[in-house]
Amino acid sequence: MNQYGYIKTAVASPKLHVADPIYNAEEIIRCAAEADKNHAQVLVFPELSITGYTCADLFQQDALLEAALTALQKICSASEALDLVLLVGIPLRIRNELYNCSALIQHGHILGVVPKTYLPNYREFYEKRWFHTSKKIVDLVHTITIFEEEVPFGTLLFTSADLHFTLGIEICEDLWSPMAPSIQHALNGAHIIANLSASNALTSKTEYRHQLVSQQSDKLACGYLYASAGVHESTTDLVFDGDLMIYENGTCLQEGTRFCRTSQVIYGDIDIQRLSAERKMNNTFSDASTINEHYQFVELCPFRHRSKSLDRTIERNPFIPNNPMVVKKRCEEIFQIQAAGLAKRMEHTGLEKIVIGISGGLDSTLALLVAVEVFDLLEIPRENIVAVTMPGFGTSDDTLKNAHTLMKELDVSVREISIRAATELHLKDIGHSIDARDVTYENAQARERTQILMDLSNQQRALVLGTGDLSEIALGWSTYNGDHMSMYNVNGSIPKTLVRFLVSWRSETATDPKTKKVLADIAAAPISPELLPPDEDGKIAQKTESLIGPYELHDFFLFYVIKYGTHPEKLWYMACKAYQDQYSKKEILHWLKTFYRRFFMAQYKRSCMPDGPKVGTVSLSPRGDWRMPSDASGRIWQEILSELEANLE
Repeated sequence: MNQYGYIKTAVASPKLHVADPIYNAEEIIRCAAEADKNHAQVLVFPELSITGYTCADLFQQDALLEAALTALQKICSASEALDLVLLVGIPLRIRNELYNCSALIQHGHILGVVPKTYLPNYREFYEKRWFHTSKKIVDLVHTITIFEEEVPFGTLLFTSADLHFTLGIEICEDLWSPMAPSIQHALNGAHIIANLSASNALTSKTEYRHQLVSQQSDKLACGYLYASAGVHESTTDLVFDGDLMIYENGTCLQEGTRFCRTSQVIYGDIDIQRLSAERKMNNTFSDASTINEHYQFVELCPFRHRSKSLDRTIERNPFIPNNPMVVKKRCEEIFQIQAAGLAKRMEHTGLEKIVIGISGGLDSTLALLVAVEVFDLLEIPRENIVAVTMPGFGTSDDTLKNAHTLMKELDVSVREISIRAATELHLKDIGHSIDARDVTYENAQARERTQILMDLSNQQRALVLGTGDLSEIALGWSTYNGDHMSMYNVNGSIPKTLVRFLVSWRSETATDPKTKKVLADIAAAPISPELLPPDEDGKIAQKTESLIGPYELHDFFLFYVIKYGTHPEKLWYMACKAYQDQYSKKEILHWLKTFYRRFFMAQYKRSCMPDGPKVGTVSLSPRGDWRMPSDASGRIWQEILSELEANLE
């Protein structure tokens, strides 16, 4: 999957014998062969993996150090047949001082050696008894001789010209330091940090390790590969658990099984393009970046093969929390952000009334729930919320009933104003046949509803609360100066999939049975603007998703296009993987073309959208996150997709 910017990585914790480098080399080679078979391109082993971390005073024995070099040569020879980068831990004597090092091996050669910077010498750790810090020697020694070859040594970054990534290395305690080497590695271009570690097992320590790795990968917008020593290290005083992790930008892609008694290798694909996009967008990262003249940049050998499979989960609904443990907290936080935004606007304007159109659909339901939250917060009577249902030519019995039930159960003021007569008169005035059910027929209803709400706001001295969501804003699925317009919109940065999720969550947490049921019915109903007449049974005939495509796909596209600027071909590939059992590749491509077409056409509506709070990381506010010419051409995006379409035929 390298053409889409993914690098297949692996971390391993091999079964070992303490102070037996030859045995350990054989196990390292076996793990490397397995990783190569699974198309891994970077494989990281634990700290001092050739000897074992717990050799203690045996590190002062020449016999052990000589055996470690023999084992290193054995690993180098075996790597000639493999197409991956290996990072192994080894003690090396340089200028008659011993260093805890990581050796990077590829295609039979050692391409560089990086010594450990920070040596723990507190509590159970005594590394300064055997090893020296790298701080002085890296300024004096830039190459060392191993197996009669000059090898780069010191502060190194490894770059791949063919796969477009840079790799940095730190060793265990380096990460725990306030000035972790990975900070400078990332600021000087490293997309992936490999950590060769030997962190012992203590109660709750693994949670701290994961937090540390997660935060570092998030802060540095990098991939982080963490390989720790396992249970076969000496247990004289400590136990090691073989903690393995692969993180990307704060997210855990894969983790191993702790206390595994056999060799273990885990895999994860790091998205280099995604990390690069994150860094480009975040000017704080670029402002902090510095050119460090102490770095040596070492070119990796070209890879002979390309990764053929993807070892990562692509979530179908990137806007929806996928961890059940955080759902309640996340949903409450979203409501609080929406409510805080509206409360401030109410206080600023001095108004104590809201006018809101209630259709019985998802968006107006969510906005009404937020309004109720705000009025309770500000201790304003709920009756000051003027909720208006405006049945038109397409209003179904079910949605009208849901609208009335919801308004009644929430104790707001209820108004029903039919728009049929006013719309018929308007269409007659402009010479448009009532039987011509075209865009004029539909938009006249949307604008009539907005006119009613705006006039009521003047009459009631109230604020018109908008209900349109982020998905509709992205696709332009609104009537200009109709439902497109309001005085404040609490849903403006919440996509449709999240709106449905929030309404469903509110239904599950509601204590009143009638409120619970009506919210569940609204969440389950088909999405529709209800501008065309219902079917013979009075049910919704005009279903939005059959016209513009599934919202779950559009929200998936929206997330990656806005947050990461994902290339359309890669976006199609990702969607095909995420929805492989739900939509065909051809269907996904069709709706992706629809997304780009509508997205480019709709910018003029976004350029004058109402104020509203930003809730998540994706927003299309022209005053905040998204600035785009209203007349930009989408030709190149469509041509890429058309070429894909031709190849599918």
